[in-house]
Amino acid sequence: MNAAAGPGVLDVMSSCLEALMNPRSRLWWTFAVTSLALFAFTLDRLVVAIALPAIRADFAAGVSDLEWTVNAYTLSFAVLLLTGSALGDRFGRRRMFTAGVAVFTAGSAGAALAPTIGVLLAARALQGAGGAMFVPLTLTMLSAVTPAARRGAVLGAWGGIGGLGAALGPLAGGALAGSVGWRAIFWVNVPVGLILVVLGRLGLAESRGPRTELDLAGVVLGSAGLFGVVWAVVRVGAAGWASTEVSLPLGGGVLLLVAFVRWEMRTPAPMLPMRLFRHRVFAAGGLASLAMYSALFGALFLITQLLQAGLGATPLQAGLRALPMAVMPFLLTPVGGYLTDRIGFRPLMIAGLAAEATALGWLAAVVTPTVSYALLVPPLVLAGLGSALFFAPLASAMLSVVAFEEQGQASGAATAIRELAAVFGVAVLGLVFAGHGGYASRADFVNGFVPAMWLAAGLAAAGVLAAAALPRRAARGLTDPPDRCENRARGAVPAGTAVRAADAQHGRRTGQHRAGVGRPGAG
Repeated sequence: MNAAAGPGVLDVMSSCLEALMNPRSRLWWTFAVTSLALFAFTLDRLVVAIALPAIRADFAAGVSDLEWTVNAYTLSFAVLLLTGSALGDRFGRRRMFTAGVAVFTAGSAGAALAPTIGVLLAARALQGAGGAMFVPLTLTMLSAVTPAARRGAVLGAWGGIGGLGAALGPLAGGALAGSVGWRAIFWVNVPVGLILVVLGRLGLAESRGPRTELDLAGVVLGSAGLFGVVWAVVRVGAAGWASTEVSLPLGGGVLLLVAFVRWEMRTPAPMLPMRLFRHRVFAAGGLASLAMYSALFGALFLITQLLQAGLGATPLQAGLRALPMAVMPFLLTPVGGYLTDRIGFRPLMIAGLAAEATALGWLAAVVTPTVSYALLVPPLVLAGLGSALFFAPLASAMLSVVAFEEQGQASGAATAIRELAAVFGVAVLGLVFAGHGGYASRADFVNGFVPAMWLAAGLAAAGVLAAAALPRRAARGLTDPPDRCENRARGAVPAGTAVRAADAQHGRRTGQHRAGVGRPGAG
């Protein structure tokens, strides 16, 4: 009886709170909850890397164990992203958000209590699975309650808070691991997760996608295919492309993903409608995202090591020295969102990618075995500026061409592209680094770092071409296929409903700027 009392109390409190909410208060409540969730996730993602030496000392772990402390999390997160979005569309986004946060919190507690390295790896995989359930839904739920005219600014502020988590991650990891101990980096997540579960249950609006049944075949094919590809990319640095440990999962994963695409094109209720990729904005945005985040995360993986192996900094000092790059998204992502609402996403995405390519090429040009930190600050600032300008316009672009009920699927696809790009970037740049240099000396490290940075700059430059393929000025509404009506989402979505209005004329703008009504546009 007592076990049921808790949910009953939350139900009553949620109903009372909903009765008091208007569209504006709904927006701010959703913004607060989803931003806190994104902050916790991005903080945890980077906080572990700094604590790896302490984990190695505590468990007498080998290099492969330390790799899997990171990879177990990355693998489960990337593989289950599309599944998490599909479950939210089917069973309710608020329900799956709170469930995902609960799983993530349980994994954090398990990691903090881990008696062996094996238990720690399992807990990290559980954290990744929980993150895959709630991270893509944060964007979906926030977008659903945001008026189209303010979408860029709101998403920019949301991304800026995520950037703050990324900026504080290395600092928090170094400070906690060096004082309280590495287990504290996981304990921090527990009270935050419990607060998020309660706040999400009380104030988030429940909404669902259009599907009435779960696409089980799509879930199995997509998850298994992604697992094979991500496993191969993660392991190629240690095993090599020719090994069966890499070639078999890679080949099998590619075949399963081909089967997944074919199935999604045929099934009446796909978990990821392939028609989204027929749209120029969605396809070009996906390619630009792949280029930007493979360059960014691959470069960040080596830059943090440069600050230690190349400049002799401690982990905490390296975290402090990385701040010029890490803090820029927190400061400028909201500005990028504000500008998106006014000039559109195309010029900002091009500018962000161009800045990133310039910054990474700048690093490749100036880094030598005797380089001073002062020479690294300007390109680090420029790299952070590029990523800050890119984030909010990308989110607005990819959501601007989907109907309200498909935003969960689009969000999951966009997040999956970003995560796969991160894995790909770290693996490929790591291979280039290992092929040209190593850790024997500062000169040896620089020999590997420089060509890897040139490759990262080339990837970002390729992203400029993808962004240039975006329309110069997107339409003020959703460009739908001929057989679909326009769909709108009311700014305040009552729990259990998603109000949509049909508009037979694509060009008609009447009512598109009513308070809380509209679709995401280019700004």
